[in-house]
Amino acid sequence: MNQPRALIEGRPALIVIDIQASTFIDHSDDRAIPNKDGYAGRMWQARGAIDAARAAGIPVIFIQEVHRADLVDFGRELDGAETVHCLEDDPRTALAVEQMGIRPSDYRVPKRRYSAFFGTDFEILLRGLKVETLIVVGGLTDVCVHYTFVDGHQSDFFCRVIEECVAGSSEEAHEAALRVMEYLQTGARRGLQETVEAMAAYGAA
Repeated sequence: MNQPRALIEGRPALIVIDIQASTFIDHSDDRAIPNKDGYAGRMWQARGAIDAARAAGIPVIFIQEVHRADLVDFGRELDGAETVHCLEDDPRTALAVEQMGIRPSDYRVPKRRYSAFFGTDFEILLRGLKVETLIVVGGLTDVCVHYTFVDGHQSDFFCRVIEECVAGSSEEAHEAALRVMEYLQTGARRGLQETVEAMAAYGAA
């Protein structure tokens, strides 16, 4: 096994994936996208990473899944377990502005597919910010987090995922996705406290 790199290599950015209003206002058992138990609580914990990033001068980039009302951009996304979700005029699709403390000056990247890189200007933004390390929080661990991580890895970014701040469609899928990410980059799986400490050290330096 390769030795893990430092938690932060070069310039970091915190990537907040799909923490949207539905997480905090839709408490139904029959959801368009299945969530593991404790999903909302894990999204709440992401706020700690967001606040730490701000204090350290680390850019925070909010990713938002959004689809057109006529469903034309879903593609094959509805062929699996998911039903129609994240429609552009649905208030549940909005980013969780209050809960995550989102500011007008924050970076926002809308996406139509699972990966934040696919068909967006995300990579252009990262290159403009001269980012080398992606620190990822949000959901779903096994879907949008996973595919964004993989594309980041294949684009030669250092990728880290804060385990307490991601959640999957099920416990089994969540854990399997984390194992895959660790397989791709040794030391990818990180804890919230150690990440907050690394952010503080980066900011102090």
